[in-house]
Amino acid sequence: MPSSAAAVRRPPPYVLRVLGTLLLALAAAGLCLLLHTPLPWMIGPILAVSLASVAGLPTASWAPLRNGGQWTIGAALGLYFTPEVTALVASLWWAIALAIAWALALGTGFGLCLDRLHARHMPQLPPRTLRATTYFAGAIGGASEMTLLSERAGARTDLVAAAHSLRLVIVTVSIPFGLQWAGLHGLDSVPAALREVRWGGFALMAVATAAGAWLMRRLGRANPWFLGPLLVTAGISMNGITPSAVPQWLSNAAQLVIAVSLGVRFSREFVHTAPRWLASVAVGTVAMIGACALFAEVLAWATGLRWTTLLLGTSPGGIAEMSITAKVLQLGVPVVTAFQVCRLVAVLLLTGPLFERLYRRR
Repeated sequence: MPSSAAAVRRPPPYVLRVLGTLLLALAAAGLCLLLHTPLPWMIGPILAVSLASVAGLPTASWAPLRNGGQWTIGAALGLYFTPEVTALVASLWWAIALAIAWALALGTGFGLCLDRLHARHMPQLPPRTLRATTYFAGAIGGASEMTLLSERAGARTDLVAAAHSLRLVIVTVSIPFGLQWAGLHGLDSVPAALREVRWGGFALMAVATAAGAWLMRRLGRANPWFLGPLLVTAGISMNGITPSAVPQWLSNAAQLVIAVSLGVRFSREFVHTAPRWLASVAVGTVAMIGACALFAEVLAWATGLRWTTLLLGTSPGGIAEMSITAKVLQLGVPVVTAFQVCRLVAVLLLTGPLFERLYRRR
């Protein structure tokens, strides 16, 4: 029989781990509300859960909660695409195309830098494996999607996943703090189509967006729980129909569970695995944020849009996280969402063929 000491060391059941993590995230969000930090329902939980995970505490995230969070945020963002806003976004097709080219070039350049920095320090990796690892770690795309593509190319998937997780947290935390510190928030003059919650319309919208998420998942598309509801509510709003707004408390809860799912990616092993690799990714992420700030300045001059909106639209963050930042800080939600969605689709379609062209043929 196991000893009493072993029984004490046994980790708690999964349900208790999930509940404990959610309570920790809720307490962190409450503290951030008291401190008036930006995005309190996201930044507080991310930092608290990440630190707890690194400290070895038994944190956990339940996938259906994250899916529900993405579903809620996608549905809420789609409501911004009124006919007038849709016409504005459509007129920016050339700027979106430039942003896609910029993301591909920036990600490829970052991958080359990682390759040169680590070629001497990772002699255990064959050159082909190292090239695949650094290329997909540098690509500006979703963490799960880039990890899957890198696995097919023979990369070290743990290093790729670590790079994207760290980059996402740095971008999600640093940009909102920087914008709030500089007073660059609350500048968006385009409100959502409707602010009133109509429960009958909300129920119909929930059914329609659930069907959209199910269809996207059946088709094997990336981020189905975000993109499906987003496309459904955007299609409804584009036709001038406003069934209901999304309750604010539900939007806050969605931010919290998305933040928890990001925070649990970190662990003691994460910190002790290839510290030089993590340090270079962190420095490179800061450099990419600076480069995107300059690129956003050029686009702002060419389009007449606000620099802050284009910074969020072109930054190397995740689609859900940057769209939430735009929503909470009131910084051009439809434009940011359109830029991020188009970039996500393009990167998923072009990253693999670009890798083949750059390295495999060579």
